[in-house]
Amino acid sequence: MTDRGFTLFETAIGRCGIAWGGRGIAAVQLPEGREPETRARLLREFPDAREAPPPAEVQRAIHAIAALLRGEAGDLSGIALDMDGVPPFHRRVYEAARAIPPGTTVSYGDIATRLGAPGAARAVGQALGRNPFAIVVPCHRVLAAGGRVGGFSANGGIATKIRLLSLEGAPASGALRPGMDTIGADLPGLFDDEPAFGFDPVVAIKHVRAADPAMARLIDVVGPFRMQLDRTPSIFIALAEAIVYQQLHGKAAAAIFARVRALFPRAHEAPTAEQILRVSDARLRTAGLSRPKILSLRDLARRTSTGEIPSLAEVRRMEDEAIVERLTAVRGIGRWTVEMLLIFHLGRPDVLPVDDYGIRKGFAVAFRKRAMPAPKDVGRHGTRWKPYRTVAAWYLWRAAERGKDAEQTKD
Repeated sequence: MTDRGFTLFETAIGRCGIAWGGRGIAAVQLPEGREPETRARLLREFPDAREAPPPAEVQRAIHAIAALLRGEAGDLSGIALDMDGVPPFHRRVYEAARAIPPGTTVSYGDIATRLGAPGAARAVGQALGRNPFAIVVPCHRVLAAGGRVGGFSANGGIATKIRLLSLEGAPASGALRPGMDTIGADLPGLFDDEPAFGFDPVVAIKHVRAADPAMARLIDVVGPFRMQLDRTPSIFIALAEAIVYQQLHGKAAAAIFARVRALFPRAHEAPTAEQILRVSDARLRTAGLSRPKILSLRDLARRTSTGEIPSLAEVRRMEDEAIVERLTAVRGIGRWTVEMLLIFHLGRPDVLPVDDYGIRKGFAVAFRKRAMPAPKDVGRHGTRWKPYRTVAAWYLWRAAERGKDAEQTKD
């Protein structure tokens, strides 16, 4: 196998996709909502690939995958995978997952223990959430603590995971809860009603404290880390809400966004991209949207409808900078907006919005600076907080609030 190529193929769960390269299978894509979306997903991951008849080795892999999805016994352990670009820890996780026989399940913690890192259940969940080799690396056989199903990042979420387990005759009797649609969402230690952080806050706080005495003092003053994540059903809705909220006070923005939703009474939670594209400017203006915001919403909707905006499941497998690059292409969406999404919707561990006023103000308070620090100075100092700059950012926001309270008390 030399050239990069891909093809779609029929299975019991729909048309899957497979991409290959010189060293083996580069990706297996479970069915998206429609066939064009499955094809587009592969092309976004491998823009240099061409759709072509599969080589013999790939065809054998296709037959084996299709047989397994029909509930037949099969061995996928001999399928060669192209691991170029896959982080070393992720490779170890994938190798461990490939050793799980069909019809059986293990937990994230079990995988971590097998790797000699019993405290790394969350890291295992993150690696499996970015698994590009669905079925061949059977992440659907990995459950959360206590036998709970946990999540699944493919289209259909946990329903797809349960279906795959059922095809293999594996038990999947864990507690299922709505909204848990991502790998690792049910990892131990998380609040039942909250989406999952992409890190362990206890470990993160310990690291930041050890790395910076001034931050340790701030943490002692502020107290426990209480940041909560916001659920969102899609990246489109999260960005649409962000556009509405830009440069407005919270209550005013919430009222406008509520009126926007009211324009589409049959929509689930918020309008879809297609609905925004169909509605007139005049109706959007009645909700209180300005012309620039209408233009931004329409650009976001257009890019979503053409597949330029990644799905929530896809975003969870992307690196932070790749997300910033993709989403800032939208009119009216800047780096700060995407950083807020990374922190408060995705729970990414290492985000420091140095251009944010509250971050810079909090830095001045925590480090007793008379002048407001420049973004580059905050960024330079913040390198010592890696890879948990999100936690440091949250404490800096709390420092800014304390500084404001102190100023009001003086007045």
